[in-house]
Amino acid sequence: MRELKKIFERMNLSGVQTCIQSGNVIFNATEKDKLKLGEKIEKNLSETLHGEIKVTLFTYPEMEEIMNGKPYRYGEENETYKYDIIFLIAPLTAKEAIKGIRLKEGVDEVYEGNGVLYVRRLKEKITKTYLTKIAGTPVYKLVTLRNWNTAGKLFSLMKDAE
Repeated sequence: MRELKKIFERMNLSGVQTCIQSGNVIFNATEKDKLKLGEKIEKNLSETLHGEIKVTLFTYPEMEEIMNGKPYRYGEENETYKYDIIFLIAPLTAKEAIKGIRLKEGVDEVYEGNGVLYVRRLKEKITKTYLTKIAGTPVYKLVTLRNWNTAGKLFSLMKDAE
């Protein structure tokens, strides 16, 4: 994570923070065009780390909308459910992504959001989930999954930096 932070700082991004070994980076940028900024970051990461790296960027207002736009009672029944957010990498949309994800009835539930999918899985049947099979699908290259707690931590860091 220290090396990741250094890569972002070398791109003249300010206020760079990494988050809990998750590959997430919070920063400030003068470039307001997210497409250009994303391409710059992908290019730098890919060259430095010697592999194709895809990123998805969210501004603080977008992350606020994601966190506040969650489905009813999502993230509130932690003894019963495991909660994750699938962040989508453009050009993938929630409607397209949901078509490429297989769900196990009675175990997996997925809800569409703005640039994300909210996932809820029944803990007592978690070993029966189909969601782990997403890694073998074409959709997998255009998503990144974070648990609800990590997303909350990211949002908190973004709020503090705002």
